Amino acid sequence: MAAPYTHVGHSVQRNGRFLLRHLQAHRTFGWTSAVRQQAAEPKKEQEIIIPKKKTWSKVAVLEALASTVNRDPTAYPYQFQDDPYLSPRNNMEFKLFSLSQESGRAAAKYFVNNHPKFFTKDFAEPHIPCLMPETVTLCLEEVSEEALKERIQLRKVTAAVDMFDQLQQTGTAVSMKTIHNLLDLICLYCDKEPFPEEEPQTEETEQKRRTGQVHRASNYLKLTWKENNNAERIFNTLPERDTRCYSALIRGMVKHGAHAKAFSLYTDLLNNRMTADVHIFNALILAAPDVREVHMEKWDLITELLKQMNEQKIRPNLQTFNNVLKALRRSGLYVRTQAVQVLNEMKAVGIAPSLASYEHILAMFYKPGSSAQNNTVMLQEVISELQGTSFTCRDPHDSMFFLTAMRICFDYKDLELGYRVHSLLEVGENWRLLGDNYHQGIYYGRFFHLLCTMEHLEEVLKWYRLLVPSRYYLNHQSLRTLLQALDTESRLDLLPTIWKDMKTMALDNNSDLLDELLRLMTREEHSAEVQDSFADCVLDINKAFDSKPNLEWSTSGLTDATTLLLRASRTQKAWEMLQLFKSKNRVPCEVLLNSFLTACHAEANKQRAVELVQLSAAFYLPSTARLAQRVQAEFDLTEEQRDLLSELGTSGEPETDVRESSPL
Repeated sequence: MAAPYTHVGHSVQRNGRFLLRHLQAHRTFGWTSAVRQQAAEPKKEQEIIIPKKKTWSKVAVLEALASTVNRDPTAYPYQFQDDPYLSPRNNMEFKLFSLSQESGRAAAKYFVNNHPKFFTKDFAEPHIPCLMPETVTLCLEEVSEEALKERIQLRKVTAAVDMFDQLQQTGTAVSMKTIHNLLDLICLYCDKEPFPEEEPQTEETEQKRRTGQVHRASNYLKLTWKENNNAERIFNTLPERDTRCYSALIRGMVKHGAHAKAFSLYTDLLNNRMTADVHIFNALILAAPDVREVHMEKWDLITELLKQMNEQKIRPNLQTFNNVLKALRRSGLYVRTQAVQVLNEMKAVGIAPSLASYEHILAMFYKPGSSAQNNTVMLQEVISELQGTSFTCRDPHDSMFFLTAMRICFDYKDLELGYRVHSLLEVGENWRLLGDNYHQGIYYGRFFHLLCTMEHLEEVLKWYRLLVPSRYYLNHQSLRTLLQALDTESRLDLLPTIWKDMKTMALDNNSDLLDELLRLMTREEHSAEVQDSFADCVLDINKAFDSKPNLEWSTSGLTDATTLLLRASRTQKAWEMLQLFKSKNRVPCEVLLNSFLTACHAEANKQRAVELVQLSAAFYLPSTARLAQRVQAEFDLTEEQRDLLSELGTSGEPETDVRESSPL
């Protein structure tokens, strides 16, 4: 039986049109004919060997104990449980505390490694190597191969190159293994000193790292491969060059942007009648889209590399096929037909696709901004195949699968598919493949937004209690989405509970969000108990405005707050809120003043009614005369009060047109 992975080079070009028609009719991740033939062969009975001794993992007992305990949805992440003061309430505090911890660890590691004389005693039983100082300074000064190995081990690029040159000048032979390691070191860091790992982390550098703007040396190495650098110079001076030497240089050139030069060096390897290794092909496949401009020429080059791989009897690995899929993502829309065929060939050669393989497939078939419902068909088939499977990280890009899958569900508002993606995440330890905290926040944010948009409120609140704050910290946008869900389901009576959570999560620092909360509370009148709880929220919100200088009352916010206090029969508090209109340079509306006058009439408080007319006159409102007439008609006033109201009513009329456009 021929090697099945040669199909990529032959079968795709010969049967491309048939494959396209087949994929348009029905996409499938089924096995190829080679795999079906292997599955049809009768299985041989395997002898069961019972081991004499079972070797347990060092953490087997801890894993067994951990399996008996479920996650506490009300607890903060484990890393913050040592100090209750460092329990983050929102995403900003989580980022700040996380960076503080990482910065502290980096500082401690730097001090321990650079001052090992203060940490000579080992008190830990058993020995914990990571707690002891690492050797970061050079100990061997004589010119020898051992000194060269030490410099390579400590990643001292310049010192290693200098030591190698001294060995060459003295005529000392260096083993090929050491030369391989030296070339790997130089090519990995592009003939520059590596950036120190103990750089202190700050919130600013973390944000720049997320957006790709952080100024680190590693960000500039891709474009700094220089002609005749130390790697090329040492390579050219070698009397004998094996495949391993070519592999180091080709991978270094591809990593740092010298793609055309990498293909030229590969041609030199073939001219010397040498055979490449799988790492060379993996690097060249990844660089193929950068040396061709036409999309079909990119695929033809990848196919040619796979043919040569087969001719040289080099067996591909997972990284080979993942690099093919990654290259196809940059090769245009036509290559979608080849993507599924590549995935089938992986199974034909007995290589199980990783999550990164499926992520590349999803990215190629996903159309951002398209409203077609069949855009989720590919994701549905992928989830059906992976359902109930527990994964381990096999490719650095595996952490992007769940992020991409949930983005597709969120963009197309497919709630059922979102549940299936999240169900796969909860299998075993698949949650570890979400990536860092930044990616976890994006995933859970999209999932929560999808729930608030498409799910019933009872389910939304259930997931809200499960995810917040143990897995996800609400932000202003997600909280606004939750408020919209409450409004849609007409469950505004739950707003006081949400307000308590807002205070707990320190989300009471946004004026627009507080205005939205007050607007929802004011929209409808509720029972006396609910109105009383709304009034308590108003008083808390007023305290928040007083304690936070960055918050500023708006006219609508003050109007809603005063209205809520009036509905709860808290006239005195409502009067105090009315005084804020003048101090904040805001103008109350006529509807609010009439509502307040109605409350005064219900309490038979004629003095407060007169003061209300005086307040309206102070704002030069056109409704002052009407308020004065209403007070005179509805209240039993004294002669002095009637004279005052008559004066206020007549004094407000002539200046109505002039004062009507008073500043807000």
